Amino acid sequence: MAILFWLSLFIVFYTYIGYGIVLFVAVKFLAKKRILPSTPYTPSLTVVIAAYNEENIIRAKIENTLSLDYPADKITYIVVTDGSTDATPAAVAAFPQVKLMHKEERSGKIAAVHRVMKEVDTDIVVYTDANTFLNREALRLMMRHYADPETGAVSGEKRVQVDARSDATAGEGFYWRYESKLKKWDSELYTVVGAAGELFSIRTSLYQPVPQNALLDDFMISMMIVLKGYRIIYEPDAYAMEKSSANVEEELKRKIRIASGGIQSMVWLKQLLNPFPRPLLSFQYISHRVLRWTAAPLLMLLAFVLNILMVADDAGWLYRLLLVMQIAFYASAVMGWLFEKKSIRVKILFIPYYFCVMNYAVLAGMLRYLRQKPQTGVWEKAKRKE
Repeated sequence: MAILFWLSLFIVFYTYIGYGIVLFVAVKFLAKKRILPSTPYTPSLTVVIAAYNEENIIRAKIENTLSLDYPADKITYIVVTDGSTDATPAAVAAFPQVKLMHKEERSGKIAAVHRVMKEVDTDIVVYTDANTFLNREALRLMMRHYADPETGAVSGEKRVQVDARSDATAGEGFYWRYESKLKKWDSELYTVVGAAGELFSIRTSLYQPVPQNALLDDFMISMMIVLKGYRIIYEPDAYAMEKSSANVEEELKRKIRIASGGIQSMVWLKQLLNPFPRPLLSFQYISHRVLRWTAAPLLMLLAFVLNILMVADDAGWLYRLLLVMQIAFYASAVMGWLFEKKSIRVKILFIPYYFCVMNYAVLAGMLRYLRQKPQTGVWEKAKRKE
């Protein structure tokens, strides 16, 4: 029982903290510094924005995109609307610089991306969500990495706009700051393990269609490129800013879908669980993704139950201390939940509350994946703060 307890505790610690420590040390002593080109590198590119019922924000999004710093003769803009029933298509049509691809039937984001890719003839394609805004230098900063022929994709940074003094989803912002640091180190060591849809780019020639029932289409598109022997580079100075989820319930809905998509992606990428062909890639993939999507939440529960049993069996003062610490942590999360229900904001409770919500979402996502057959790429988007 003691061995299982300590093993569970170690894996949970490694998943959320230990891997970051290992990455930091590995990057410091093992990683080779990449040399960026001294002169601007500006391949031709297409910016693709997939939109579904975004009439409230699409004009601002297009204006933001058109204001980005990049040579006008090397950039194309496409907005693809998949089943939008509001004024999104009309709003896009008001911008003659932007090509509109509208389809009445809703088939899901990845189906829309497949349609767009048949029209793209530039060197690079940049994907960005309709509800995010990019910094002016984002495209130039991302494109410079393609001077290296081993670069197959470049991911920007997701930043969450939250008010830490009054926002119960402030834990989301903290999580993404930590996640961004891990991605930076992943990139410096070898490759980022999957790109996020808020802002990422790929070499057009490397695009490979993924199944239309893909729940994490951006992750799969980028990982298929890694499997071809290319790298995903992380560019933290190119960022997409978006508002936090409207509330924790909306964030939970999004996390459950991501967790379910994580299980689906693991099934499709099962070859990466074998470390022998690509040891470093498998190490990063298992450490950064697989453990979070499978073992860690289950082992958190197991460690708690085993700790109770061992204290009941009078295992010693250390186990009593560890149980008190676990109870205090989960009590803080419960208090955060109760305070959220009463609209009382206590900043110190945001992180344990969000951490537990995140791990609950993984468990719920596992169940969703097992129960929902067949899977569908059409999903209800989470509401964001106004």
